[in-house]
Amino acid sequence: MNYQSICTQSIAVVKKAGGFIKSQLGKVKSGDIEEKALNSLVSFVDKEAEKMLVEGLSAIMPEAVFLTEEDTVENQEGEWQWIIDPLDGTTNFLHQLPVFSVSVALRHQEELVVGIVYEINLDECFYAWKNGGAYLNDRPVRVSESGTLEQCLLATGFPYYDYSQMQKYLQAFTYFMEHTRGIRRMGSAAVDLAYVACGRFDGFFEYSLNPWDVAAGILLVREAGGQLCDFCGSDNYLFGKEMVATNTNVHTAIRDQIVKAFQV
Repeated sequence: MNYQSICTQSIAVVKKAGGFIKSQLGKVKSGDIEEKALNSLVSFVDKEAEKMLVEGLSAIMPEAVFLTEEDTVENQEGEWQWIIDPLDGTTNFLHQLPVFSVSVALRHQEELVVGIVYEINLDECFYAWKNGGAYLNDRPVRVSESGTLEQCLLATGFPYYDYSQMQKYLQAFTYFMEHTRGIRRMGSAAVDLAYVACGRFDGFFEYSLNPWDVAAGILLVREAGGQLCDFCGSDNYLFGKEMVATNTNVHTAIRDQIVKAFQV
């Protein structure tokens, strides 16, 4: 299977959906917004973009099934599976804050083989395929070379509905706030991971994640030379709802603090 070719074809589909999303910025009215769960918002833009993605990706690989956020198509398990977030950062989009993205990944027999994160506002397309490296708009990218926490800029996502681990999260947050150059909260986990992959962030941690938030970003970080784990320090991060992603050099330092805070 030619993963590079699949990735190239998929980028065109992703950018088309991204163009539609950008055309709708500022046009969504309050009455058009649904609240799926506490602070989990969706609009017709998310759903229409997802339909566009499903249609376009189905044409590339008719045999593949889908795992999508908005359930516009039946979610299934199969040998080939697309994992899609049509608009990661919906709240940012609805408030016209310019950080939101389209995230698409392809999984073959439980292994991620293609990943694309398109940050719409800056027209930055991050992509990777298995054993092919990671790229930003045709330019190869690598994780940063920062070697100590004191040199690091980290990213995180604040809990917005699951507050069961809030005190543990704040313990880790406080430590990193005091021992790094700073922490940023962009509002799109897909963008956070893409920025780790290209070296803008040295590390990222968050819980209450979904597979469509992170699938593409996982492959980006791996192919860019980074490392990932869950909050136990193991590898259940695609479906485990929690993740640490780093540049490798500081992986142990960040992982150990997360494990210390969350495994009490």
